[in-house]
Amino acid sequence: MSGTAASAGALQGIKIVDCTRVLGGPYCTQMLGDHGAEIIKIEPPQGDEVRDWGPPFHEGDASYFIGVNRNKKSLGLDLSKEEGKQVLLRLLEDADVLVENYKPGSMERWGLGYEDVLKEKFPKLVHCRISGFGSDGPYGGFPGYDGIIQAMTGWFSVNGSTPVDQTRVGIPMVDMGTGLYAANAIMMALFERHSSGLGQYVDMTLYDCGLSLMHPHVANYELSGKVPGITGNQHPNISPYDKFSTQTGDIFVAGGNDRAWQRMTAELGKPELATDPRFASNADRVTNRDALRAELEVLLKNKDGNEICDRLLRAGVPVGPIRDTADVMTHEHTKHRDMAVELDWYKSWGIPIKLSRTPGSVKSVPPKFGEHGRAILAEHGFSESEITALADQGVLVEERRKAK
Repeated sequence: MSGTAASAGALQGIKIVDCTRVLGGPYCTQMLGDHGAEIIKIEPPQGDEVRDWGPPFHEGDASYFIGVNRNKKSLGLDLSKEEGKQVLLRLLEDADVLVENYKPGSMERWGLGYEDVLKEKFPKLVHCRISGFGSDGPYGGFPGYDGIIQAMTGWFSVNGSTPVDQTRVGIPMVDMGTGLYAANAIMMALFERHSSGLGQYVDMTLYDCGLSLMHPHVANYELSGKVPGITGNQHPNISPYDKFSTQTGDIFVAGGNDRAWQRMTAELGKPELATDPRFASNADRVTNRDALRAELEVLLKNKDGNEICDRLLRAGVPVGPIRDTADVMTHEHTKHRDMAVELDWYKSWGIPIKLSRTPGSVKSVPPKFGEHGRAILAEHGFSESEITALADQGVLVEERRKAK
């Protein structure tokens, strides 16, 4: 996939003012931008700090920034100045959505709070705030980062190989999950606006989203009263569900349902395991998971991992070889699904949401800091002299300032 736009996108005509930085918010707005929404990314004078979170870098911008900021325009704006706030208000006049992840209370201190100002001034505006914990409660207003929320919402307690080896999930799934939740919430609010004609405030927190992703552990705890612990690669509710070694590398087996288990044992040449009373049902297999693992280790250790995975997949058994990132991004199925995109120098994952009539697309590479500042202001009715004055006053920021 070249990245050439196949359509204007399902969200064509939706304008989003994006005052987010780091990961959760940018991940959310990139997804909306992928599907045609206009994303105006407002960066503070120092820029989105993840521009510095490298190496690796491309022309001074880190991969961390590049990965979640395509299909956006960048405007550097100093909101600590009154003139900067007035610029933001002007941008919001015809905006559908404002997304921000400032520390709770910041917008209110700046005289830009939703209840006091934005709701009355822009009644159709959807204002989505992403924060660590929300603005009130025992943790209200505290800073939150992915690893901290993983720790506080139980993820560490169920992740790792042993109880002394508790660890975070290796991708920032709380941040990205919150971004996905936020995008859903924004779409819900826009959908409801069709009938009510009104926007609303959307309160998204890493804490809430991190906790809501703790499945099946919360459900298991509430039903059994037992505190979930670490199961390593195994699943607390399904067996077999584990990593196994083969002659050519490790594979992962997820043959949880009884029919898949029966097919697996047949393909591995030992169908009698399917009727063994220790393994006849999933509940039996969970109870006797150690004995089950011992049987499968013997059956798989001398197999060609890729060949046995393909054979089991064709038989309807969910298994897969364990691949690294390079393997994944060059795999034929990744290419077939248009999940490896290129546009000029930019390479990344593709569009996971596949719409038949209005597919998303990569229309523009991640922006340089302030790249579109003057053009954005001109599009919003600022004269050339006004834009020059804003630049001279340091309100329009065109080169990143060093953090104090």
